[in-house]
Amino acid sequence: MYKAAVMGDWDSIYGFGALGFETVVEDGRDPEAAAGALLALAEREVALIYITEALAAQIPEAVEKLKGRLTPAVILIPGISGNTGEGIRAVKRSVEQAVGSDILFGNS
Repeated sequence: MYKAAVMGDWDSIYGFGALGFETVVEDGRDPEAAAGALLALAEREVALIYITEALAAQIPEAVEKLKGRLTPAVILIPGISGNTGEGIRAVKRSVEQAVGSDILFGNS
């Protein structure tokens, strides 16, 4: 059975555990360890990984490596420090790639 996980700093993700998500606390101070943790999740039966935008910014190569795979889906979410907008830009790029135009915001 596939699982869902969330990665980020403790303050941003602690509530997800109560919802049944596997939580992986990484604050980005050791990007190599954070990248390793993300790739380790990808090798297990984890179909969905939410990762805070701040942590994803610290490990862009690891996040990019997983983009072409069917599973896991890696979704950027805002953390306690706020929304950088990268999560919505990633969704917008994915939709544009899938349908060929910007149907979300109507911008040309």
